[in-house]
Amino acid sequence: RSLGHFTEFRPCIDLHNGKVKQIVGSTIDDSNESSLVTNFESEKSSKEFANLYAKDGLRGGHIIKLGPGNDAAAFEALKAYPNGMQVGGGINSENAMQYLEAGASHVIVTSYVFHNGKIDFERLEKLVKVVGKDRLVLDLSCRKKPETDKYFVVTDRWQKFTEFEVSKENIETLSKSCDEFLVHGVDVEGMQMGVLEDLVQKLGEWSPIPVTYAGGVRTVEDLEMVKKVGNGKVNITVGSALDIFGGKLSYEHVVQWHYAQMKASDDTLSQELGNAAATALATVSDPNSEIMKNFDSLKQAYIKAKEIS
Repeated sequence: RSLGHFTEFRPCIDLHNGKVKQIVGSTIDDSNESSLVTNFESEKSSKEFANLYAKDGLRGGHIIKLGPGNDAAAFEALKAYPNGMQVGGGINSENAMQYLEAGASHVIVTSYVFHNGKIDFERLEKLVKVVGKDRLVLDLSCRKKPETDKYFVVTDRWQKFTEFEVSKENIETLSKSCDEFLVHGVDVEGMQMGVLEDLVQKLGEWSPIPVTYAGGVRTVEDLEMVKKVGNGKVNITVGSALDIFGGKLSYEHVVQWHYAQMKASDDTLSQELGNAAATALATVSDPNSEIMKNFDSLKQAYIKAKEIS
């Protein structure tokens, strides 16, 4: 693990009818099953993907249950990678704890909190009391409303617009009730059309807590773009473009990119620590002074943390 913040690659397991799939998010329609466009259906189980992510030390990925019939596959993945992945899809205050007890690090919630087109703060408060702020991820997956430049949260497997705008004020308000945000750019989800740069930029500017963006990534250059436009504050999920999901982008290369970001972050932190040491030595003549003792404690903690990671 890194000691500093960096743009992370967050993996995913999307489940539909109990199978690991990659679908075009905007084609989900409960009233017309034939409209669903599936990019990829894996012969591998959710457990196998969870084992892969665990082997590669990738934490904070999400398991999304797209409709009914996915609980068994979700629980298999959680058991394979305890405390390594988040889970969402049909989560509410009544069932949330069973997923945490089964091994989820966090539960991801949208429709329970955003219903009837609005956010229900009473439900949100109830959910926070049940699972705790530090184990809750709010899914702000969104689409642009026609003829506007504004993004609004969509619910019920991305089929229904809410009145809740993804804005600076709203993000700041919700950040007080959750640990992270997950944001699918639904208009490009599963389509490999490129990243929604304007949305990523807003998330990087507005969110005071970790946020993960998903949607449209095709290349390593897209990863670099998210890092730049999101000011290093927006994590990223890649789905349909990955070769493990039938795409052309090497999963191994993305994992290598992830660890390169981690190393760069740690190198920066190490440099900052060295600068702090130089400043301390230049300004404090007594090695037994309180400031030098505090610095030494910080140094030892850094060394120990690096050994553990």
